[in-house]
Amino acid sequence: MLDAHLRGASLPYSFPVTEPPPGQSLWTNLFPVRPMAISSHPTPRRGSSIASYSGAPDVELSVVIPCLNEADTLATCVRKALTALSSAGISGEVIVADNGSTDGSIEIAEREGARVVRVPTKGYGSALMGGIENARGRYILMGDADDSYDFGELPKFVTRLREGFDLVQGCRLPAGGGEVRSGAMPFLHRWWGNPMFSWMVQRWFHAPIHDVHCGMRAFTRELYNRLDQRCTGMEFASENVIKASIHGAKIAEVPVTLHVDGRVAHAPHLKTFRDGWRHFRFYLMFSPRWLFLLPGLLLTAAGLAGYVLAMPQMRVGRVVFDVNTLLFASLAIICGYQSILFALLTKFFAIGEGLLPTDARIERIGKILTLERGLILGALASVAGLAMLGATIMQWRAHGFGPMNYQTSLRLTIPGMTLSVLGFQTIIWSFFVSILALKRR
Repeated sequence: MLDAHLRGASLPYSFPVTEPPPGQSLWTNLFPVRPMAISSHPTPRRGSSIASYSGAPDVELSVVIPCLNEADTLATCVRKALTALSSAGISGEVIVADNGSTDGSIEIAEREGARVVRVPTKGYGSALMGGIENARGRYILMGDADDSYDFGELPKFVTRLREGFDLVQGCRLPAGGGEVRSGAMPFLHRWWGNPMFSWMVQRWFHAPIHDVHCGMRAFTRELYNRLDQRCTGMEFASENVIKASIHGAKIAEVPVTLHVDGRVAHAPHLKTFRDGWRHFRFYLMFSPRWLFLLPGLLLTAAGLAGYVLAMPQMRVGRVVFDVNTLLFASLAIICGYQSILFALLTKFFAIGEGLLPTDARIERIGKILTLERGLILGALASVAGLAMLGATIMQWRAHGFGPMNYQTSLRLTIPGMTLSVLGFQTIIWSFFVSILALKRR
């Protein structure tokens, strides 16, 4: 994934993409090792369109349905998918990725002509990854097993894929031409959650879609392999769109209708606030700019403005900016600078882990901020800060180590402390990034 020159030894902060062993990645909980799946290959029913079960290489579309105790609606979903494939003349297969059902869902899927893939690792994303990795089609279409999506609409996804799009996202919201039937989507999901997250994915990641959480979408096998998805939970859907956008995939959107959930045996698996937080957390983790860089720049700018006002004891009306302002400004600069360093560190790490594609700006930064330059800059800042602190001690000595004029002395102490901290942070950050790069060579 990384360019050849980014792998070269001349770049101090270069990160070849490797698959981290289980338990050794800082992101293990969010991006664990892909689940193992056990495939079952039933004989297709007479008259079904699933000639691909024999392993024929001409399979165009694999319909993957994640399943966990979906006996109420699974048969309907499989039948609709098979009928749509047959009616549209699409060479395809239907895969039910079972995540440990105990209600007879496996038997229902096999009876209806689907191929069952058993995925023992729990989670929505785990089930989908297990099913997709056992799929034979050039294209993959995923959809939920609760009959809220009409698999009869799958031909429109295949049409856009044939036109050359890498990812075709369904859209349930009217903003993208979709329709939400009465009672099909909870109020908070429709008017707050989905619009907010869709706006975020448009602004933060430039994805040309209106409904990021639509559970019905299709993509090419080549794109899926390139994205290297890892989320085992509900974040799988967000990861799919975000990574596709970051990697420059061609994305299209087609309107779909969301129907009322057909299940009666149990409540929906989705938990509004738990899964909403997990999605928001994932968005932040995939956007170091919004999580670290922009807050860091704002804090640093505010701190520098405080120094401009406080160092000359500037007066604005009745307000005098003095050493207390200087102290608050230093706090803002230290926190802001640390946040900026974390933004760079996260970007380096994410590229090294294959979570994000290579970035030309990061390449330039890596060429400029070598370990040696970082050490020199950090040492210069630390020496300057320590010199200012030493000058303060000399002033104290001149006063016989007695009381001092703090309005005067703190004008040296606070900047000296700030420079010393910034220098120390720069030194340890430079070493840490270099160790991280060395570990992955």
